[in-house]
Amino acid sequence: MKATAISAAIVMSMGANAQNMLTPRQQSLVVISSQVAQGDVKNLETSYNKAFEVGFTQNELKEINCHLYAYMGFPKALNGLSALQRVIADRQDKSLACEEGRLPSALPEGYDALREGIEVQSSLFGLYTNTFSPTIDYYLKAHLFGDIFANDLLTHKERELVTISALASIEGLEAQLNAHLTGAQKKGMSRDEMYGYVVTLSELGDEGTTNRALKAVAQLYGENVQTIQTVDFSVWPKGEPNPFGQYFKGQSYLTMLGDSGAYNVTFEPGCRNNWHIHHGASQVLICVSGRGWYQEWGKEAVPMTPGTVIAIPEGVKHWHGAAKDSWFQHIGYEKDVQPGASNEWLEPVADELFNKL
Repeated sequence: MKATAISAAIVMSMGANAQNMLTPRQQSLVVISSQVAQGDVKNLETSYNKAFEVGFTQNELKEINCHLYAYMGFPKALNGLSALQRVIADRQDKSLACEEGRLPSALPEGYDALREGIEVQSSLFGLYTNTFSPTIDYYLKAHLFGDIFANDLLTHKERELVTISALASIEGLEAQLNAHLTGAQKKGMSRDEMYGYVVTLSELGDEGTTNRALKAVAQLYGENVQTIQTVDFSVWPKGEPNPFGQYFKGQSYLTMLGDSGAYNVTFEPGCRNNWHIHHGASQVLICVSGRGWYQEWGKEAVPMTPGTVIAIPEGVKHWHGAAKDSWFQHIGYEKDVQPGASNEWLEPVADELFNKL
């Protein structure tokens, strides 16, 4: 998918070793944690099956969800556990391996969750106290870092990998993601493993998740990357592959907006249509998401962002498409349509011209 190609190319350009950056166990931790966070139960069941095939036990997979309840809430953790329960039942019916595995080691007598939690939290982030809410500070120290982190079915390094995989999967948690990336680094995650985490997330196909993880990891190491601006397809549907794709460079998608005659065109980053002319009709374009360009022959290109309206006169040679680093969606419709109206498709927009934008 597009997200994978973009991320893998960026990672390679930074010199990360593309081979064996994460073990199969680590890859399962990343994928399962992201899917629990996003509530992707259907694909989560497939991922659980793969995890059993690489040696996970039932109790280890349960622990991923128990850990994530502290970050993603009970509902998502319980949904993740329900999916796991179904997978276990199915595998047992089919006599497939799904060992229950060992229980966590018993805690020593007199274990002090608060004291131990302060030590764990300090080892990850340095000594920190939330003076605004002493209650949440206690929960963090005693329960999360004291009780949950004390379960040795997952190592502290694995717990931080689980955490950063979930946090990157939800928009708006960048501050926590940055903090836990530092924690993961302190627990021994190497630069190659960090970029392996990004590539593994990218293979799930969610560009927003990939971008958040990539940007945060690059920031951790003081490296600059160009991420891709995404759009929310729940607002303006992506549609089906454009039947006029032969006149586009790159992939575009088309959705008709009911019987109105209007349509929504979605462009992948860098996609644009050929130069063309509308004969016997004018056209109106309204950018609804992402960033793109509109250009008339002999004139400077005009940037298009949400709310930009372009009225294209009949007979004017022009093109429009996405910016190199952003998806782009616009509504289009024709007006003043005359009998015999048609489109004249011309030459592609030269890379030399486009790459200067």
